[in-house]
Amino acid sequence: MKLFSFFLLIFVVLFSTKTLAQTLAQPPAPAGPTNITKILEKAGQFTTLIRLMKTTQVADQINTALNNSNQGLTVFAPTDNAFSSLKAGILNSLSDQEKVSLLQFHILPNFLTMSQFQTVSNPLRTQAGDSVDGEFPLNVTTSGNQVNVSSGVNDATVANTIYTDNQLAVYEVDKVLLPLKIFASPAPASAPSPSPSSPNLKKKTPVADSPVAGVDASAATGADVLAMRGILQMVAFGVAMVATLRL
Repeated sequence: MKLFSFFLLIFVVLFSTKTLAQTLAQPPAPAGPTNITKILEKAGQFTTLIRLMKTTQVADQINTALNNSNQGLTVFAPTDNAFSSLKAGILNSLSDQEKVSLLQFHILPNFLTMSQFQTVSNPLRTQAGDSVDGEFPLNVTTSGNQVNVSSGVNDATVANTIYTDNQLAVYEVDKVLLPLKIFASPAPASAPSPSPSSPNLKKKTPVADSPVAGVDASAATGADVLAMRGILQMVAFGVAMVATLRL
């Protein structure tokens, strides 16, 4: 009985060792598809960004691009504090398309490591569209290990690397990057030229080419004198004729 138990124990140990060796020899199970929202949820402090990504379906766009392309992506992720520092009501004032553009402005269509930011050419092109001035330009400057990002409206600093896997890089930024096309202050309108028909304009009274005051009166007085002299001369002539006849 003891001998049987001994052999049974040896059999169990050998079987267990073989099973363990086979398990260790198996390749690890492939990781699931990359999911940007799960990455942000695990990191914490990105509740607002996650909500916007879901409601605008930008999260689905990122996941699809990652799992169907070899170029990779770089995402600048503003924290909840970054969103809280925005002017009250600014997000609600944006249209659905502007919200999409705002999020896409935080996404570069290629994978960049922190060291690669030192050699990139500005302006960087984002998924929001044209990088020309007045549209969606994004510029990066570095100072040692610090990376600063400028949108033309505000500046942000890369505070931390949240995730990187040689295909996706997610960097925490301390500000929401505001693109020029959406948030640029409009140039002050120039003052309109005065219109001739404006009611506030005083019309200039044209100067008439009339004679100087007093000239007509003087002319009229002179004519009256001449007429009076003619009458007096006729009266005098008549008186002289009457006197002659009486003689």
